[in-house]
Amino acid sequence: MTKVNLLSLGLCLHGFIIQAQEEIVIAKGNPIITNKYTADPAAYVYGDSVYLYTGHDVAPKGKEYYEMNEWLCYSSADMVTWKAHPSPLNIKNFAWAKGDAWASQVIERNGKFYWYTAVEHGSISGKSIGVAVSDNPRGPFNDALGKALITNDMTKATNIGWDDIDPTVIIDDGGQAYLFWGNQRCYYVKLKPNMIELDGSIQVVNIPEFTEAPWIHKQKAWYYLSYASGFPEKIVYAMSKSINGPWVYKGILNEIAGNSNTNHQSIIEFKGKSYFIYHNGAVNTDGGSFRRSVCIDYLHYNNDGTIKRIVMTTEGVKKVK
Repeated sequence: MTKVNLLSLGLCLHGFIIQAQEEIVIAKGNPIITNKYTADPAAYVYGDSVYLYTGHDVAPKGKEYYEMNEWLCYSSADMVTWKAHPSPLNIKNFAWAKGDAWASQVIERNGKFYWYTAVEHGSISGKSIGVAVSDNPRGPFNDALGKALITNDMTKATNIGWDDIDPTVIIDDGGQAYLFWGNQRCYYVKLKPNMIELDGSIQVVNIPEFTEAPWIHKQKAWYYLSYASGFPEKIVYAMSKSINGPWVYKGILNEIAGNSNTNHQSIIEFKGKSYFIYHNGAVNTDGGSFRRSVCIDYLHYNNDGTIKRIVMTTEGVKKVK
């Protein structure tokens, strides 16, 4: 990653000058961001740009745990030149949460951007899913509900306290929104058109070897549910002609990422090419497996709709026009 320049935007508000900084960087292969640790990438195509939302690993050197307090936002029109925007969402934006800015995903509907996040609840034991909203993909985002959308006492397929994490969301061709999430068990539920209420009961997805990190997307006639499997984690996937299943397991998509016990992916199509976005530990100089970095490689489909195994590279991807 090469720094190009620093844009200092002076905004006058009631006589005060506020400085907002947006740094322009050029990815020199993988990982694409090297000046800070980024994890759990979730990419969203909007207009002529890709918006990349990530977690931010800040565990102190030598400490072996995840410490994540905010989410980060980057944007690019060519997949190589990235603009780093000020952090648009912090765990403090959820007054009911007490920590852990874990994996998340953003989606747009009717001119508003909804950000589904995994956090630790402050009063209900276990992890939970919150939702924030903004009028701009760059934020700032604010709590859309004033409470969690999903709490640990709503899901009973497993008795662990961390099964309500890693939300992924899709709006079907008919306009119906679905939320998928989970650890050890994969859950899904319909969302109402307002995107902040459940529309029906929570269901369990029947897929094998599920650990966490589901990502739901559609390509032509097929739905794809990719997810982390095992530990250390590799990414596998299943396919279906219906978002309600049945899902047919298709095997490994991405092998274990170097120097990282976890693996978390997003899959997008942008300007005629498909991309697989994930994290590894390639620039971790502080030890352990808790300081991760986002990478991007190409994704290719076979004629029958199956996906070719991802080739992880240090070169990364080229500029796309």
